[in-house]
Amino acid sequence: MELISTRDASRIVSFHQAVLDCIPPDGGLYVPAQEEDLRRWIMFMDDSTSFSSIAGTLTSALLKEEFSPVVCERIAGKAFAGRSPEIRQLDDHVFSLELHTGPTGCHKDFGFLWFASALEHLLIMDTTTATVMAAVDEITGRSLAAAVAGKERLRLVLVYPKEHVRGLNPETFVSNGGNIWPVEIDGNLSAAEDLVRAVYSDRSLVEKFNLTLANTMNIGRLLPQVFFYMYAFTRIRKKIMGDLFYAVPAGNYGNLVAGLYGWKFSLPVNGFITNTTSGLSCDARGNCLFMDSLVPLKERGPADPAAPSNLERLEQVFELNPRMLRGLVYPMDVSRNLVPDLMLDVYRKYGIFVDSDTALAWGAITAAGDRIDYDEASVVLVSKDHPAFEAGTIKRACGQPVKVPDFMEDFSRPVPGITTIPADVEQLKKVLVEMGS
Repeated sequence: MELISTRDASRIVSFHQAVLDCIPPDGGLYVPAQEEDLRRWIMFMDDSTSFSSIAGTLTSALLKEEFSPVVCERIAGKAFAGRSPEIRQLDDHVFSLELHTGPTGCHKDFGFLWFASALEHLLIMDTTTATVMAAVDEITGRSLAAAVAGKERLRLVLVYPKEHVRGLNPETFVSNGGNIWPVEIDGNLSAAEDLVRAVYSDRSLVEKFNLTLANTMNIGRLLPQVFFYMYAFTRIRKKIMGDLFYAVPAGNYGNLVAGLYGWKFSLPVNGFITNTTSGLSCDARGNCLFMDSLVPLKERGPADPAAPSNLERLEQVFELNPRMLRGLVYPMDVSRNLVPDLMLDVYRKYGIFVDSDTALAWGAITAAGDRIDYDEASVVLVSKDHPAFEAGTIKRACGQPVKVPDFMEDFSRPVPGITTIPADVEQLKKVLVEMGS
């Protein structure tokens, strides 16, 4: 797979380059340089094909120039080891694609797991090491730590707001012979993001410590999210007759872009429904509006390494044919104030709990009713995080308690002995130096 920057199509890099050195010098984001026709792989797979096998097959199809089929199967096998998203049929035309079935109940689990496995294989091939630094909250920190723990060539620095390190396994820490170093800063998550942003803006530091990113600025973190849609299709293809739509919570639009990459790779799909944000909305005629597109690419600041948005990738998908955007992406206005009512609506209809972002995607399905023929079409609701993370909100909305799974029982447990540093980038550099030594 060849990749280009959203801001310079003339600079072509390999997947290997784009993962290890994930920040293009022009300030853009790496994207696939060509469309890939994966139709024969997609149509060959069925509901008996495991998620790990689907991921391994598609990894091989997309990265055949860089990895052998055996290595691709190994990357997927080590990443997922029997874990899989789940498809639940809610009624004749609505399905739920649940992404919270990974080791920590976070929708990021599967992306982190594949990314860490692929990166470890690249580092073994290069006989070198790399470090990921990330500003995280409790949920993302646990998810990323679960994916990276035990990797021999990959180190992880987690930068938390003060008193937010919870549910981590101390045995994975550098101080105990592991490869993870959690630190707390004297500040909030925004301050942590500012520090990480400052580190990655210093090219000399990036090169000295071989720093890369694990968020969706890194194409290696975004690519495995394509597998979700391929997996869902294998599970429902024999159950649907008409058009197929996916309802995707907005977030930073990573899952929406991944779904569109699936479409570019020949996945049968008729459109994607999402809730509007300040970055993506629609006019009175239903035309999609990118607010960022009002500013030319050359006049924009660089992509944010600490809290990236994928809207620039979304723009790039449709830059050659803007009209196609209107026929494939349906942004719907859904007020966040409606989340409790939407949670209750899903519970009354289907007897399941959903998190706030998934509730907004459900609201988008309802709002898109006049643009979708529900007598013929089917919709897959992409369900993000485990409902237990919002147990209080859901109980207030639905009047019923949410069962907390056994594996989440210790997630609220504070981890003692965590290093606390001032919100000063020089202090964070010292952590990198000490970790490297």
